[in-house]
Amino acid sequence: MKILFIGDVVGAPGREAIKKLVAPLRQDERIDFVIANAENASGGSGITLKVATELFSSGVDVLTSGDHIWKRPEIFELINREERILRPLNFPSGAPGRGANVFKAKNGIKVGVINVNGRVFMDALECPFKTALIACEKLAEETKIIVLDMHAEATSEKVALGWYLDGKVSAILGTHTHIQTADEKILPKGTAYITDVGMTGPYDSVIGRRAEDVLTRFLSSIPVRFEVAEGDIQLHGALVEIDELTGRAITISRIQKKLSE
Repeated sequence: MKILFIGDVVGAPGREAIKKLVAPLRQDERIDFVIANAENASGGSGITLKVATELFSSGVDVLTSGDHIWKRPEIFELINREERILRPLNFPSGAPGRGANVFKAKNGIKVGVINVNGRVFMDALECPFKTALIACEKLAEETKIIVLDMHAEATSEKVALGWYLDGKVSAILGTHTHIQTADEKILPKGTAYITDVGMTGPYDSVIGRRAEDVLTRFLSSIPVRFEVAEGDIQLHGALVEIDELTGRAITISRIQKKLSE
């Protein structure tokens, strides 16, 4: 089974890349299931019904998120009724929505998806290690194929989670920093791992935002609105092939596609 995981979708440029590149990728690579982190998909921050619908209609099966999930007021109602949108599992009990679920791919195979937030250099939440392990054990009752989005700032925290859950999930794919890392590998017990899958959006930018806005902030320390950039639109992610019988990863490869290709 092949699963495509797409890195943080940023604004309209990122959605345009999804719209034009996902369908050909699904066909060319014979991809069975697509997951995309969409916490920046609406104007650069948050998810709306319109944006979610656009991404689903463009070939994405599940949307994960992160620390910006609550930026749009309508998400509080939307996330309760749309099971294909996940928020980080380790928000405190009582938070709207869900952080893990089992979905059925078009080929009929069940895929478990987990979304957790890191805690290093980020807002304090419940322990991502313990909450993820509990979710793994629950999802494993339904499927051997489990993919985890670790949305975190610190590379050490992501790497540590990889070792902690090696053999318990099919893949751990990092998001949040918007910069694709070159450390994709299969861990000893069969879990595919990469620290960050990268960003889907404008690369003539500072992680998706206009460089001039970010430079003004760094040089002056004055609050500035960060607008989404526009140039050099690319889709970054990771393609993981998984043994359907064991849930172990067979291969993992980085994906980088320019919209102009």
